[in-house]
Amino acid sequence: MRGHTPIKIEDFKGLWVRGGAETVPMDHFVDCQNIQFQESGFRTRDGIKQYSVDEGVNFPNVVRMYTFIRGGIQSILALDVNGNIFDTGSPTPSTPILSIPEMSDFAFQGVAQRAYLSPNDGNLGLENEFLYVYKGDGSACRKAGGAGPTTVSTLAEGAAGHVEAGIHIFGVVYETDTGFLTKISPLAQLTASGTKKVDLSSVPVSPDSFVIKRHIVASKLIDPAFFTGNLEGYQLFFVPGAIIANNTGTTISVDFYDADLLQDASYLLDSYEEIPAGVFVDTYHGRLLVGGLFGVATTDVTTDESAKWATCLVSSPGEPEAISQVDGLIVAPLDGNPLTNAQEYRDVLYLFKSTRTYAYNDNGDIPATWPLTIIDQGVGASVHGVSNVLDSGGVNVEYLLIVDFSGVMIFNGAYQRPELSYKIKDYWMALDRDFFKEIQIMNDSISQKVYITLPNNRILHGDYNNGLDPMNIKWCPWKFEFLTTTITLINTNTLIIGARQDLP
Repeated sequence: MRGHTPIKIEDFKGLWVRGGAETVPMDHFVDCQNIQFQESGFRTRDGIKQYSVDEGVNFPNVVRMYTFIRGGIQSILALDVNGNIFDTGSPTPSTPILSIPEMSDFAFQGVAQRAYLSPNDGNLGLENEFLYVYKGDGSACRKAGGAGPTTVSTLAEGAAGHVEAGIHIFGVVYETDTGFLTKISPLAQLTASGTKKVDLSSVPVSPDSFVIKRHIVASKLIDPAFFTGNLEGYQLFFVPGAIIANNTGTTISVDFYDADLLQDASYLLDSYEEIPAGVFVDTYHGRLLVGGLFGVATTDVTTDESAKWATCLVSSPGEPEAISQVDGLIVAPLDGNPLTNAQEYRDVLYLFKSTRTYAYNDNGDIPATWPLTIIDQGVGASVHGVSNVLDSGGVNVEYLLIVDFSGVMIFNGAYQRPELSYKIKDYWMALDRDFFKEIQIMNDSISQKVYITLPNNRILHGDYNNGLDPMNIKWCPWKFEFLTTTITLINTNTLIIGARQDLP
């Protein structure tokens, strides 16, 4: 050994599983496990402890969870193997907020202090199931949307007023406690004299306790010489101030000039009363997105199954539950494969399939007219394979991390090659593709770490403190004595691991 020149490793760079053992660089290991990286070296990874909710409250057998932030308060929404979703921040955290036995996975999106939850099986939204809304107060979830009025109001001229002479059409809209505006009621007509108000009586009352207001909508004057008697097809507007601020009163008097009718209500004529469940829920330009539908027997967007799978429902801006059945949708190119994910990035909406990526741009018109750009026909994302950044979405970052069959990819409008997982290509390619729907990726951009759940009791840990590129990121798998299923981040960058206790 006197003539041996020692090899000094200045910086240990983690796992290398690519090619044969002889290809492993001197500053990498061919095998390593349960370590985390520090300056130029490594140490045993930190230990774990049980996440504390309330004394005596525990959630065993968790299969999916998300961080829910509302009003500066954060909690965890956790799904167990029996199809129960719990909220750790609920006044009664051990009481489910939603129970659907067939639900083996769910999608989540927080909007305006509320949570929108979509039951699915990891491939598509559950058949004959719906999008649900949770107000965050521990009360049970209810179906998003709501039924509109089904009866006609009675119209008559009242006291002196300014409703312009001619035929006017009137209807009623319910408003729910989440701000959703329902379909418009059956319409009624009145020929105004031009000098009176209009009195409405027998205004419909909703049987649903979550309806809190009713709005009156009306058309501008219609010349009797051109009126056919058909009440459909005329533009309707919200009448300013014409609101019954309860769900009990049945009369209201309205007065307006046609020039006062500015806020269009016609889009409500075709709204979903119940929104079909999807495999993902996301947002774009203030609109709620629901995609990867199986379908609902009474509200299918199409009878073509592959078209339903490739459909993304898009709400009206600022109204997450108002989705038009006619033009509030995007149908991605049909190839027999379902949509898996969606993400807004740099003002563009990206829709993903497992091996496809599409881009859509909001052109200011209805979603059905948004132009399509095909980004990649060989790379896509898995159902939970678009990285969240910290405890929020990935909208305001300079890149996205995407889980694809070929590896972990950096996406900044195009996929960067080589893939971020270049050094562990053989390790990645050995993963079972049937389980990619269960893989979940989280990006802790403060600690500069990536966490990916794997289908073998492991979490793949990546440290990119030396740079987010294929050669400088350091990889190492972590193995546990329980079946890891899901991850999320709370308190900005604290990792929470969900697990099942029924190990074989």
